[in-house]
Amino acid sequence: QVPLVESGGGSVQAGGSLRLSCTVSGGIFRFYCMGWFRQAPGKEREGVASIDTYTTTTYADSVKGRFTISKDSAKNTLTLQMNSLIPEDSAMYYCAASDYYGGSCRSRDKYNYWGQGTPVTVSS
Repeated sequence: QVPLVESGGGSVQAGGSLRLSCTVSGGIFRFYCMGWFRQAPGKEREGVASIDTYTTTTYADSVKGRFTISKDSAKNTLTLQMNSLIPEDSAMYYCAASDYYGGSCRSRDKYNYWGQGTPVTVSS
């Protein structure tokens, strides 16, 4: 099992920003896909953003223009910068990784490593 450790969650007012980080043990270079997912109470886990080994990114329509995913291979860190937060962004946020090479990084089924999650609460 590859430890993925998230940090940076918390509570913020609508319109504010948070920066989530995910530290990857063993080297981020190993993974074809890295992604952020979120799950609100009573809802399915959904994809937020992903980045592949070629640094191609994808975003859910609901976060485009507000969130930015990036990775730092030297620091083995995946980051999600979240701006202009709205209450609907409140959820547990999970870092995920996949060593299955090729294809889209959007699907939850692609990922075989998951972090424990970090909570994000946005108040109106």
